[in-house]
Amino acid sequence: MKALIMTVAGTATRFNKDTSRDTLKCLYFQENSRYSLLYQILDKARSLDKYIIVGGYLFEELSAFINCNLQEFKDKIELVYNSHYEDYGSGYSLIKGIEAVPSECDEVIFVEGDLFYDGGSFEQVISSNNNVITVNREFITSRKSVVLYVDMNGHIHYLYDTKHLSLEIAEPFQAIYNSAQIWKFLSVERLSGVIRNLTPTQIRGTNLEIIQGYFESLPLDTMQFVPVNTWYNCNTVSDYNTVYSLIKQHEINK
Repeated sequence: MKALIMTVAGTATRFNKDTSRDTLKCLYFQENSRYSLLYQILDKARSLDKYIIVGGYLFEELSAFINCNLQEFKDKIELVYNSHYEDYGSGYSLIKGIEAVPSECDEVIFVEGDLFYDGGSFEQVISSNNNVITVNREFITSRKSVVLYVDMNGHIHYLYDTKHLSLEIAEPFQAIYNSAQIWKFLSVERLSGVIRNLTPTQIRGTNLEIIQGYFESLPLDTMQFVPVNTWYNCNTVSDYNTVYSLIKQHEINK
């Protein structure tokens, strides 16, 4: 069994500055609900067996949207509530998602819920026989990037500044990338072990605590780095409008 974990619990403060009413980034759409980020992500994951969607902020709106607009995916969806969406970091949503993974599941793909990406790149993630780390092609900046680098021992490290001010690498490194914030985990047992060993501080931290814990000691030859050709992190309505235009253009070119 292959499962998708998608986290959408955050309050979307930046995004809602430009909306007439508060909503979730993954639910916002123009014209038709199939142009929402939530639909786009699930549409590209049709070959997977289960979708675990972790919500928090506007949870009832999320549930209603699924019931009204995502009936074609309904049998695969498990909706999970994160009660700490306001006072914990993004890591707790991933923890709740991992806890909901069925025991018979042998692969997990984790996607942050405010992303848009091309189906071809995502299919490479699905079909890979390795653990997968994705990277995008954008410039690396402290304002926007989740950075990963490979140290001289071949270990993976992630960097992110929640204040979007600065990043620092205090050691030599072999390579540096801009994360596309999609990961594939081949060992659910290892993933569960990581969350069992988190400290109380880490539990309240970002999802990078868990991702770092999973990947940091894995040999590089057990991983595949997948570049995502088309990738957008929709932090604002303007970002979404760019994505919407891309989707419409793709439909015209079919």
